Amino acid sequence: MTSNALLHALVPLVDDLARDLAEGERYRRLLEAVRTLVPCDATALLRLDGEWLVPLAVDGLSSDTLGRRFKVDEHPRFQLLLQSDGPTRFPAGSRLPDPYDGLVEGMEGEQLEVHDCLGCVLRVGERPWGLLTLDAMEAERFSAHDLDALQTFSSLAAATVSVADRLQLLASRASDEHQRAEIYRAAAGETAPRPLLGHSAVIRRLLDEVRTVGASDLTVLVTGETGVGKELVAQALHAASPRATRPLVSINCAALPEALVESELFGHVRGAFSGAVGDRRGKFELADGGTLLLDEVGELPLAVQAKLLRVLQSGQLQRLGSDREHHVDVRLIAATNRDLAEEVRKGRFRADLYHRLSVYPLRVPPLRERGRDVLLLSGAFLDENRSRLGLRNLRLAAEAQAALLAYDWPGNVRELEHLISRSALKALSRQTPRPAILTLTVADLGLEEGEAGSPAPAHDNPAAARARVPAQPLKQAVEGYQRGLIVAALRRHGDNWSAAARELGVDRANLARLAARLGLKSAAAEP
Repeated sequence: MTSNALLHALVPLVDDLARDLAEGERYRRLLEAVRTLVPCDATALLRLDGEWLVPLAVDGLSSDTLGRRFKVDEHPRFQLLLQSDGPTRFPAGSRLPDPYDGLVEGMEGEQLEVHDCLGCVLRVGERPWGLLTLDAMEAERFSAHDLDALQTFSSLAAATVSVADRLQLLASRASDEHQRAEIYRAAAGETAPRPLLGHSAVIRRLLDEVRTVGASDLTVLVTGETGVGKELVAQALHAASPRATRPLVSINCAALPEALVESELFGHVRGAFSGAVGDRRGKFELADGGTLLLDEVGELPLAVQAKLLRVLQSGQLQRLGSDREHHVDVRLIAATNRDLAEEVRKGRFRADLYHRLSVYPLRVPPLRERGRDVLLLSGAFLDENRSRLGLRNLRLAAEAQAALLAYDWPGNVRELEHLISRSALKALSRQTPRPAILTLTVADLGLEEGEAGSPAPAHDNPAAARARVPAQPLKQAVEGYQRGLIVAALRRHGDNWSAAARELGVDRANLARLAARLGLKSAAAEP
């Protein structure tokens, strides 16, 4: 490694420290610089969050890697890196399993395992902030010179992530100095809610709104199709509020018999009805000081809607069978997949309650509007199933990824979660002997057979005709879809293959190989 090469890699990063960059762009430039300094097939930046390492940026790894979470005590290589003072190399002969086996892009079939890797801990102050990792598919790719180069690079990388942290903290304090959302909690074995994952523009806008309205006490009406994650949005709103240390109580209005709805919401006293053998607090009292989520609020009977409106107006409630009033201080979040305005017009929902609930309406976008978030979410579900099934890794073949991107997802995120779980079990049951790394193919997903669920009717799902699998062999359909994505990206970027690769979330060399296989002009000759 010459001094000129070192300067070529480091100078842009030094310049970036003084620039106002988005967090994702800052991390992308960091990985681009390290690959310039130490050529490799893949690199990743992971942040330590309690017991977990959370990928913040990857280059050369499958897109779904960003949705995965690596528990440190399940990955001995990560443990060693966090405990080391400097860079560490794991050669091809290392018996320690590599967390990225099967995740390097463009490596299909039998060539699944990483053969040479480097990594180092990044420290901010005296504490470990996270890891920077580099991987190669060839044995003996890295040398002692690369270790030295990475040692030099690590200090500047730590400065980069420290700047990003400080900027994020300032932005967080400006919008809500009370709460910074956590992804996982390690204390007392407490499991935090699943986070809202996504990099798409619609999800970024939603998260911005959640942070803004979460800090207030406004009543929020969360709307969206079945399976989009309305409950996760409610949890995020509560976590971003001054009530975050108080309870979040949830009730599914659609799951309750009509005769019990009032008792569940407001409580009852002994003898109020047959079977009421003692006094019982309702959900409003249980949520006092905190947040109450009324899920599927559109299912509430009209009689109960009137009583709910009174509680929202005065903060006073009466338990069923009692004349005594109880005061409650509750922040209300309502969720529904119905069009409540239309329900009001049809006389099935009270107009005054609708206006009381929709002080701040918040729409959760369907999965078909979220683009490549499908792969990010798939990564999270793949990792959950990998752990549950005792596999070293669980991955998607390239054609399977393309099929997921092409599918319309009438059942949204819930459908994707169930599809990954079902496909993993089916694929594993057909493998003899049991593999350490399991690759899910298009056939395993079964999308061409309609196993993921029937498409939504056209009036409920206007994008259905655009994204359904066409009546042609699946391989041709997938290749046509890939070809269209690449051509469109190249047009947007004036035939700049590097820029197109960044937009598509793939390595430039892998994009060139894929384009050649699809019969498109190769990028190999581009300088």
